[in-house]
Amino acid sequence: MDRMIYLSMSGAKATMQRQDTLANNLANVSTTGFRAELQAFRAVPVLGSGASTRVYALETTTGYDASQGAITSTGRNLDVAVKGNSWLSVQALDGTEAYTRGGALELSSDGTLTTRSGLPVLGDGGPLQVPANSEVSIGADGTVSAKGANGKSSAIGKLKLVTPETALTRGEDGLFRAASGDLSADDTARVQDGALEGSNVSPVETMVAMISAARQFEAQMKMLQTAEANEKAAAQLLTMN
Repeated sequence: MDRMIYLSMSGAKATMQRQDTLANNLANVSTTGFRAELQAFRAVPVLGSGASTRVYALETTTGYDASQGAITSTGRNLDVAVKGNSWLSVQALDGTEAYTRGGALELSSDGTLTTRSGLPVLGDGGPLQVPANSEVSIGADGTVSAKGANGKSSAIGKLKLVTPETALTRGEDGLFRAASGDLSADDTARVQDGALEGSNVSPVETMVAMISAARQFEAQMKMLQTAEANEKAAAQLLTMN
């Protein structure tokens, strides 16, 4: 009897975790450069004497969907869409180097090139600084140029674009990092200026998956109710005997 309880309980818990992941993906369907989170589960036997036939379903994080999102032209000089499997390098709040596909860049009050959330964008030599009262343009290879009041344009640095050989790891802050540490700049990486890459989350597929998960959760809860009813019936029979 308790085998049914273990099965339905672990299944319901796994379905709730899947719903959380799907809800987070759906909430970021319009987030620039967002990568859909993937999720999988594996069966793990319960340890202990007499419990070898009981199995839990545990989450196995498989990473993220690496497919590219749709690129939309914005015409804004500080918007860049990273091509291929390359990433922008930024300085996270903890000071470490992290990576993002969100190319909606801004200029802070002190002239630092930042992401929309205020994180400094890294160049080959650190955060990029733009001279005051300059018009910024970004080349296909990531070169950042500033045109002054005199009309002359000069390169002030180059975006640090990296192309990881293995999948990155998503952190709690939503940024990605490499298990081996900071990556080296890739001179062959390219960006498209005046454009942004959208989220690669499909809202229709995600909604269908959420409906399916909700129905699966209901089925697991019905199994728990059935197990409870069977337990009561068995207890009544034992009482009669």
